[in-house]
Amino acid sequence: MNNDIKIANRNIGKTHRPFIIAEMSGNHNQSLDRALEIVEAAAKTGAHAIKLQTYTANTMTINKQDGDFIIKDPASLWNNRTLYELYDEAHTPWEWHKPIFERCKKLGLICFSTPFDYSSVDFLEELNAPCYKIASFENTDVRLIRKVASTGKPMIISTGMANLTDLELIVTTVRNAGCNDFVLLKCTSAYPAKPSDANIATIPHLQKMFNCQVGLSDHTLGIGVAVASVAFGATVIEKHFTLSRADGGVDSAFSLEPHELKNLVEETNRAWQAIGKPTYICGKVETKSKQFRRSLYIVEDLQAGDIITEDNMRAIRPGYGLPVKYYDDLLNKKVVRNVKRGTPVSWDLITGQ
Repeated sequence: MNNDIKIANRNIGKTHRPFIIAEMSGNHNQSLDRALEIVEAAAKTGAHAIKLQTYTANTMTINKQDGDFIIKDPASLWNNRTLYELYDEAHTPWEWHKPIFERCKKLGLICFSTPFDYSSVDFLEELNAPCYKIASFENTDVRLIRKVASTGKPMIISTGMANLTDLELIVTTVRNAGCNDFVLLKCTSAYPAKPSDANIATIPHLQKMFNCQVGLSDHTLGIGVAVASVAFGATVIEKHFTLSRADGGVDSAFSLEPHELKNLVEETNRAWQAIGKPTYICGKVETKSKQFRRSLYIVEDLQAGDIITEDNMRAIRPGYGLPVKYYDDLLNKKVVRNVKRGTPVSWDLITGQ
């Protein structure tokens, strides 16, 4: 898949550096000032986009304090919390969206969001969101996918928990609704996720299977998995972002801090630059380094007619003489002229031509 897609003013594809998304999620800790600080910090790192989540606790669930509505998972960051309480803490108030969008625009960041229901899509359309994200937990909601695809905007879709049948349905739904500009993000829906569960080798398989751009929504700690994904063809990288993990917050434990996001931007760019193409030809940058190879040199003064021996010819640096592979061919040959010590061996020493 070599066809680029365009989000706002930025092209996304294999011929462009990876598109880096800083996911704010609930790391604003219910402070608009902190949300705007996150935007400022992301801009300084060189990230390309800020992503929000657009919902309210009431659009996500009901306010119930027992049964199915309490998270029961000792391994979860949110164990024993009610769904309503979690979403109420994590949501980004809708009245904050406009100032966040405006601050992003001022700083040259692309701002977009993940909608979770029809009303949030309509709201984001009023803000002229340049694209949409479908979260892993919503990637089987064909009604929502169809609604978003019908806007005509590019889509970024996380594939967490989706099996092959789910993926076929997602892609078919998106394309049938008229959207051909979309990116699938390989995602492991664990918070945090283990690198051993990332399976980023899936990325080129997804590209081939669905003929689309593929990236990574990464919940692992650090940047290693994200950087490695670029070598597998990831064109988009999404990571949760916070000012400081020590400040707490619903997603802070697996979020990058500013210096880490900056490293991510730089190292994914380096990884992308390094991909290149299969080649076994010495490039221009290597040519000058050939001088530091060993090559064949005469290491004693010789007179015309003297025989080349192991004592008077050695494989040494620099590399201006004949390659070492000719060593055996030159032994016991006579030189046709006087040769000074330190002369690089060349064929004319024995042929005269």
